Amino acid sequence: MIVVARLKAKSSKEEEMEMALREMVSKVEEEEGTLAYTLHRSQKDPSLFLLYEKYKDKDALSYHSSTPYFKELFNVVGPLLDGTPGIEMYDEIARIKMPL
Repeated sequence: MIVVARLKAKSSKEEEMEMALREMVSKVEEEEGTLAYTLHRSQKDPSLFLLYEKYKDKDALSYHSSTPYFKELFNVVGPLLDGTPGIEMYDEIARIKMPL
C-alpha cells in the first residue's frame, strides 16, 4: 500500500514545515509495518513537500494513522499549510529490486 502526500507551506513557513516533517520521519522509523517513509522537497517550488509512504498492509497504515505523533503532526503543520494537503493512495503493481 502506497500513500503520496503533497503539502504546501505558507510563504515564509517553509523551514518550519520542513522541520516538522523531518521530525515525523524520525518517529515513523520505529514502525514495524512501515516499509518506506521518504520526505521530498520540490526543486521548482521550495514551499512544496512530498511524502512517499509504503506500508506492508492496511493494518500497518491504520497503525501509523492512529499514533499520537501522527495526530500531533496535523496540530503542528495545520497553521503552516497553504491549502489542503493532497493525499493519494496507490497499489504497487510492478517494481524493480535495487541493490542496497
